[in-house]
Amino acid sequence: MEKKNNSWLVLGVIVALAAVIASITTTLLMLEKKRKDDEELERYLDCSIQ
Repeated sequence: MEKKNNSWLVLGVIVALAAVIASITTTLLMLEKKRKDDEELERYLDCSIQ
């Protein structure tokens, strides 16, 4: 019984770690996309003003 509980605990820790990594990755990708969009908008506005 003890070994079964340990395997569930290890599995839970792995799943939790994977969820944290996935959320961090998603946040970083969204921030990078926002930065690129802002740069593109700034370039567009600079060109349209000239």
